[in-house]
Amino acid sequence: MARTAIITGGTGVIGFAIAQKLLSEGLNVALIGSSTESGERVKEIERIFPSKISFWVCDLRNVESISSCVDEIYLKSGVIDVLVNCAGVLETNEPEQLTEDVWDQVIDVNLKSYFFMIQSCLPYLKLGESPRVVNVSSNAGRMGGYANGAAYAASKGGVLSLTYNLARKLANFGITVNCVAPGTIETEMIKQISEPTKQNLIEKFPLGRFGLGYEVAAAVNYFVMEDSSFTTGAVLDVNGGLFMG
Repeated sequence: MARTAIITGGTGVIGFAIAQKLLSEGLNVALIGSSTESGERVKEIERIFPSKISFWVCDLRNVESISSCVDEIYLKSGVIDVLVNCAGVLETNEPEQLTEDVWDQVIDVNLKSYFFMIQSCLPYLKLGESPRVVNVSSNAGRMGGYANGAAYAASKGGVLSLTYNLARKLANFGITVNCVAPGTIETEMIKQISEPTKQNLIEKFPLGRFGLGYEVAAAVNYFVMEDSSFTTGAVLDVNGGLFMG
């Protein structure tokens, strides 16, 4: 039986690229999005991988919604072997303008949902084949970032710590937990950044450009592969040299 991967934020540029990569590697994929409308693009790859991909709507800010969605995916697929936490919202406020509501929304999606997705998948991952958890953090979690706000940086830094903690705690079950930390990627998110800010930001990248979704997907795929079984608690930076540590 083919391994099955769940991908949150699966209809965004990075999540969609990850889905395409894992499908090409022979996995079945369950994509989680925030609305029915966001799942329209799934039809683009259903024609290429019929019966290999499914789409699910879930409110990742709600723990009950997460638990219910994961259970439904398991009932349909019969297995859950891989979880890729890729959902995220960007926040670019100056510290003086950041509100409690925005802070809570960013933390709920970018960090809280990651833990509760893992918790909900855990009973099934323990039964899975070469079980893997891959969290998508950010260069902002590594060194604070430049164009993003404090809530975003805090949430992505939290993802790194969560990865380290659960890599230790889940190792006894043979579950590896790793993290990919992209720099600025050409996604819907960067549309929130002004052109002057973009130009200033791109000048900080030694490779002189922003990244692409498929480049992040390739890094995620390494952690998903069965051959990566001796790698856990690792962070792979895909950031054009912006952060080297």
